[in-house]
Amino acid sequence: MSTLTVVDHPLLQHKLSLMRCRETDSPRFRQLMREASYLIGYEVTRDLTLEARTVETPLATTKANFLADGKPVLIPILRAGNGMLGGMLDLLPTASVGHLGLRRDPDTLTPSEYYFNAPGDLHDRLVVVLDPTVGTAGSANAAVSRLKTAGALRIRMVSLLTCPEGIQAFHAAHPDVPLYTAAVEGGLDSHGYLVPGVGDVGDRLHGTT
Repeated sequence: MSTLTVVDHPLLQHKLSLMRCRETDSPRFRQLMREASYLIGYEVTRDLTLEARTVETPLATTKANFLADGKPVLIPILRAGNGMLGGMLDLLPTASVGHLGLRRDPDTLTPSEYYFNAPGDLHDRLVVVLDPTVGTAGSANAAVSRLKTAGALRIRMVSLLTCPEGIQAFHAAHPDVPLYTAAVEGGLDSHGYLVPGVGDVGDRLHGTT
């Protein structure tokens, strides 16, 4: 459990509560997810390396701290992960963006890949995987495995919601990858949805319920 970070900032928890409400419509849901992703991104990037450089202010010459890490790579898991991308890009505007498409079988809940595109130099960069929910952890595990195969060495998994079963399954498969989340739910229903959760994130984002 040492690689789990639950971000309990009051503003983040408030936005998550608004997302839970069934009367929150798609435009508002999208905006809340963007804002929530921005807030959780602060914790995800808390330990990025800084380097001092000399700059000229309007009044003097001084040393100022700048990010030393190379450009991070954001990898949303399609389609729901795209809802987190805007907020993370607001925080990290120079980041590169890859995409990973995973389709989950409704009966077995097993994911299968249908699309992958990412920079070729993943081994040199921080890779942040975005998926609003880590329930069974099937998609999260498949995504991280795919990125490791592609050469990624520094990976962080970011979700808004997870549950004890998902945490256990994810850490069993990838004990070296930190998991960041805003809340740990009670568990899963028979369809693999987190309860109480926010419903089907993709449908709520895109108004396809």
